Amino acid sequence: MSRLLLVGATGLVGQSVLQQALANSAIRLVVALTRRPLPSHPRLLNPVVDFDALPEAAPWWAVDAVICTLGTTIKKAGSQAAFYRVDHDHALSVAELARRHGAQAFALNSALGADAKSRVFYSRTKGELERDLQTLGYPSLAFVRPGLIGGHRVESRPAEQLGIQLSKWLKPLLPRRYRVVPAERIAFHLLGAALAGRPGVQVLMSEDIV
Repeated sequence: MSRLLLVGATGLVGQSVLQQALANSAIRLVVALTRRPLPSHPRLLNPVVDFDALPEAAPWWAVDAVICTLGTTIKKAGSQAAFYRVDHDHALSVAELARRHGAQAFALNSALGADAKSRVFYSRTKGELERDLQTLGYPSLAFVRPGLIGGHRVESRPAEQLGIQLSKWLKPLLPRRYRVVPAERIAFHLLGAALAGRPGVQVLMSEDIV
């Protein structure tokens, strides 16, 4: 692979993907779309964009593969509609434009329980994104579905942190699916899927990442 597009580079998993991608000699250029500038790097192209008005003809859409770790919380977004716009609509728009310009592989940081028919709004949003990505004609799709994600976040997520602590205390009793997954492990698998570009749709469950 020579060119990788990354969205969500400022998040917990996205930061790890970016670090691993820039350290990988197989990747000539990382194109990271962000709302605010990233520190410069010789192999990083960092377009600062408005995800509600993405430039459709920009030449940097022409990449080999895409990794999407884009996501927010309902609290941060302000409403379910705003959350859906980020976690579904923005991610799908990036996928559409990259595919239109020739991208062959797409790897998504999804979520445990993703299901387009779920009664849980969060899980349904992730499931609908997975479903809709499959209509875009990518030769290779990978959905990585972690449970609780371990690592240091700048933003405060009290409920998530409580869940992580409980998971650590109960680790010997918990099935592997419900254990905390380090962000760098998720990033490793996302990058591996993008690089491999295996034909078809692959789903990697949380227990496989742990």
